[in-house]
Amino acid sequence: MMSVEVAYALPDEQKIVRLNVKEDCTVYEAVILSRIFESFPQIQPETDPMGIFGKAVKDPKTTLLNPGDRVEIYRPLLADPKEIRARKAAEKAAREAQEAAEKDASS
Repeated sequence: MMSVEVAYALPDEQKIVRLNVKEDCTVYEAVILSRIFESFPQIQPETDPMGIFGKAVKDPKTTLLNPGDRVEIYRPLLADPKEIRARKAAEKAAREAQEAAEKDASS
């Protein structure tokens, strides 16, 4: 047997479940054994992306765990991080242009 953790986090809440599993336990099996989805009904173990210590795994049903691993269940992104950065840059450029125009108008 080996000890692993299964973690899930929302912006305002997180849960980490520690459990002992057999040596040949997969990422998916650990999530099922943890029963963490009972606390967070939005978790879909069959389809949600998962990882170990922040590194996504391609196939949770075949990826084996090592002692001490922390399985993470990832939530879908609400927006693409690249799009958010581009939008913020555009907003900043517009603000700066507006400030420059106001400065020129008052001169």
